[in-house]
Amino acid sequence: LGCYRSKTRTWIWSVVYLCFYGFMVQLKPGEPFITPYLLSTEKNFTSEQVTNEINPVLTYSYMVVLVPVFLLTDYLRYKPVLILQSLSHVSVWLFLLLGASLLEMQFMEFFYGITMAARVAYSSYIFSLVPATVYQRVASYSRTSVLMGVFTSSVLGQICVSLGGVTYRTLSAVSLGFVTFGLLLSFFLPWPKRSLFFNQARLEEERKEAAQSELARMKPEENDGSVAPQGSNHKYPSWTNSVFVQMLKELKNVVKVPSLRLWSLWWVFNSTGYYLVLFYVHILWNKVYPATDNKHVYNGAVEAASTLLGAITSFAAGYVKIRWNLWSELVIGLITAVQAGLLLLMCITDNIWVCYVAYALFKGFYQFLVPIAIFQIASSLTKELCALVFGVNTFLGTVLKTIITIIVADKRGLALNVQSQFFVYFFYFTLLTVVYLGCSAFIITCHYRNQRAQEETTEVAIATELSPMTTVASEGTTAHNGTSIKT
Repeated sequence: LGCYRSKTRTWIWSVVYLCFYGFMVQLKPGEPFITPYLLSTEKNFTSEQVTNEINPVLTYSYMVVLVPVFLLTDYLRYKPVLILQSLSHVSVWLFLLLGASLLEMQFMEFFYGITMAARVAYSSYIFSLVPATVYQRVASYSRTSVLMGVFTSSVLGQICVSLGGVTYRTLSAVSLGFVTFGLLLSFFLPWPKRSLFFNQARLEEERKEAAQSELARMKPEENDGSVAPQGSNHKYPSWTNSVFVQMLKELKNVVKVPSLRLWSLWWVFNSTGYYLVLFYVHILWNKVYPATDNKHVYNGAVEAASTLLGAITSFAAGYVKIRWNLWSELVIGLITAVQAGLLLLMCITDNIWVCYVAYALFKGFYQFLVPIAIFQIASSLTKELCALVFGVNTFLGTVLKTIITIIVADKRGLALNVQSQFFVYFFYFTLLTVVYLGCSAFIITCHYRNQRAQEETTEVAIATELSPMTTVASEGTTAHNGTSIKT
């Protein structure tokens, strides 16, 4: 009992520390103001340079490092990747503070891409520290700590700019201080004893060898040296027998399940559009309202409000109870249609407050569907296969995002200005809406046709069953009168 309490106390403190770390690494009050800083007289980059040459590097970097980071996260057991993420955070703000050339800003975006790819380490790390019975609870703790960190950071940044009159450079220096503290915290994170894929077989072997060694000590007469312990010459299984490779083989079965296929496709296509909007919306705001006074730039307040709205909608999604196997496409289609309308509104309005509200709602609708997608995918999969499915979905979304960026935003492609890009995103979400609603109409029609056919079949079956029962009843009456008995 004492050992159990000690282990429980250990993982509780590990979770508390990890949540504190997750909160602290999100404290970057200068983050909502990176784009205004680049476009300000302090950095003096043009809107075309930021849109077509600096921002696209983030997408390319994210795609290049995502798979290696995903695999190394599990193989190295999380902590080294979190340290790498913190080092990349420090590099981002060092380049932003000290850099002045276009190339240095592109390096800044490259390291920013690494920090985004390494988020998978934090989200999955916590599962390696706790028993399976508390996964859902600790996952909510870690997500809440991150959201609270983003919210606090955005509010702090807005207060510094609007009320304190702090310059973008000073705000970047404050952010560098926070991420440096986060780097120090990362060195004291606990080492997990297990991971999802690569270390399972090795840990199993170590447990077996430890058990055999213990037996050898307990019964020395049974192991007199003439016979070696069974596990002493056993080699670790080859990589082809690893859990990861077995999970890859299982992916083909995931595609055959309609609900998993639908929500995985939503994750790929809608997350692509969502992140493209997030990457370029600050440039759009600067175009709609090119503020000459930093005090009138409200990026931090809008990000804080949209984060809070996203947290509320994510929470509310947990209480939605409908037949998802029937209505999923319709719900997704309607929400995607609303998002398309919000994007069109952002494209045509010249009122910055309308733009702010439309963005917050756009983000809130996406965050509403995220926990539903996670539940629909995770509820029918093992933990390992679930992690792999999300990893594959994220990678495919990143590839699609890269293709769109090359065509639409990159200077080697169409190099569209930011307003034209948002028109492209509007048509992208409109196309998704047509597809989702079309699939919904087909599925609902088939469902009610099948239901009607089943009802007709049931009625015929009942009528058929009643006919012989009537005959038997009449025969039974005759027998009761004593006339005849039929056997």
